[in-house]
Amino acid sequence: MNTQDFIKIEEEYGAHNYHPLDVVIEKAEGVWVHDVEGKKYLDCLSAYSAVNQGHVHPEILKAMLEQAKRVTLTSRAFRNDQLPLLYKELSEMTGYEMSLPMNSGAEAVETAVKLARKWAYVVKGVPRHQAEIIVAGNNFHGRTVTIISFSTEPSYRDDFGPFTPGFVVVDYGDAGALEKAITPNTAAVMLEPIQGEAGVIIPPAGYLKKVAEVCKKNNVLFIADEIQTGLARTGKLFAAHHEDVRADITIVGKALSGGFYPVSAVLADKAILGLFQPGEHGSTFGGNPLAAAVARASLRVIREEKLSERAAELGTYFVEQLSEIPSPHVKEVRGRGLLIAVELDKKARRFCEALKERGILAKETHDNVIRFAPPLVIDKETIDWALPSIREVLNMP
Repeated sequence: MNTQDFIKIEEEYGAHNYHPLDVVIEKAEGVWVHDVEGKKYLDCLSAYSAVNQGHVHPEILKAMLEQAKRVTLTSRAFRNDQLPLLYKELSEMTGYEMSLPMNSGAEAVETAVKLARKWAYVVKGVPRHQAEIIVAGNNFHGRTVTIISFSTEPSYRDDFGPFTPGFVVVDYGDAGALEKAITPNTAAVMLEPIQGEAGVIIPPAGYLKKVAEVCKKNNVLFIADEIQTGLARTGKLFAAHHEDVRADITIVGKALSGGFYPVSAVLADKAILGLFQPGEHGSTFGGNPLAAAVARASLRVIREEKLSERAAELGTYFVEQLSEIPSPHVKEVRGRGLLIAVELDKKARRFCEALKERGILAKETHDNVIRFAPPLVIDKETIDWALPSIREVLNMP
C-alpha cells in the first residue's frame, strides 16, 4: 500500500478531527522518520514535544520491553514495584515532595484543577463550590469539557457547551491584570510558562516571577502547565526555571514517557498533594507498572544525556540561524531552547507542505506560525543540513 491508499482509508473510516500533513510514517529513530515509500524526513515537531529523547530511544525501549514481559497493569487496587521508584525519582529530579501520575496531559490538568479547588475549600477557607481559577487568554491546556470551558479559541468551544463555571480569563503577560482579577475566592492561577499552541508566545521578562509573587502575597496557588515546555525542551528542566520560579503545582506529560506510552503527572509538596484522600481521585491506568518503568527510563535519559543543556545550546544556535534568513514573509523568529517559532505574514500551511517535500516535517500553529521543535538529541550538523531548505521555503513567492 502506498501513501494515498492509507490516506484514503483514514479519511473514510476515521473521524476528521485533525488536519495532518499528507505523510504516512511507518518507522522512526532519533530525529528521523521514514514514510511508507521509504522517504526520510527530519522531525521538527517531536510529537508536540513528547519525543524530546528522540524516537524509539533504545534505553526507554529496553525498559518498556522488559517491564511488558513482567506485568503491565495492576490498577491502583494493588501496589507494584515500579510506581514507588518513579515517585522517588520524580521527587529527586524535580524537588517536589510528592507526585500523582495520570495518563494524558488533559487528565493531569483536570487533576490539578480538582486539587486546587480542594485546597481552596480545606486550607484557604473559600466557601464550598465557589472557588475560582485564573487562566490566560489563548491558553491551551487540553480538550476536555472543563478545560475548553476556559479556552478562548472559538473552534475548541463553539459547539461543545454548556461549560464548567469557575474560571476567569485575563491577558497573557499582564501581571497587573492578573492581580486585579484576584478575589477572596481565587484558588489558583494556571499558566503555560510559554504558550506553545498559541504560537510559542514568550511572556515579558519577569512576568512569571511577578505572578509567583502576586500568588504568594494573596494566598493563591500558582500552577505551571509544563506539559509541552517541561522536561528539558526550553533549555531548563522546567521553563519556569528561566525566572527562578518554583510553581506550587507543576503539571508534566508528553516527554515523561519519551513518546512510548501516555504518562502524565501532577507535582506538588505534601501540604497540597497530600490533601487527596483514598477514593477522591484516581485512574485505572494511572501509575501502572509499565507506565512507571517507561517514565523512569525517560527521566534517566533526560538526566544522563544532559538534554536541557543540549536544548539550550542548540536552540540558541538554531534561533540565530533562522533570524538571519532574509525573507519578506518572516515577521519574527522567537524561541527558548528548542521550542522555536517563525511567525509569517501569510498562512503557514503551504510553507509546511513545501518543507515536507524537502524532507523536513514541521507543523503550522495558530495559522501563520511554523513551529520548529526537533527532538533534543539533534546535533548541529543536522540543523545545518536543514537550514538551506528552510531558507529556500521561507523565500517562496
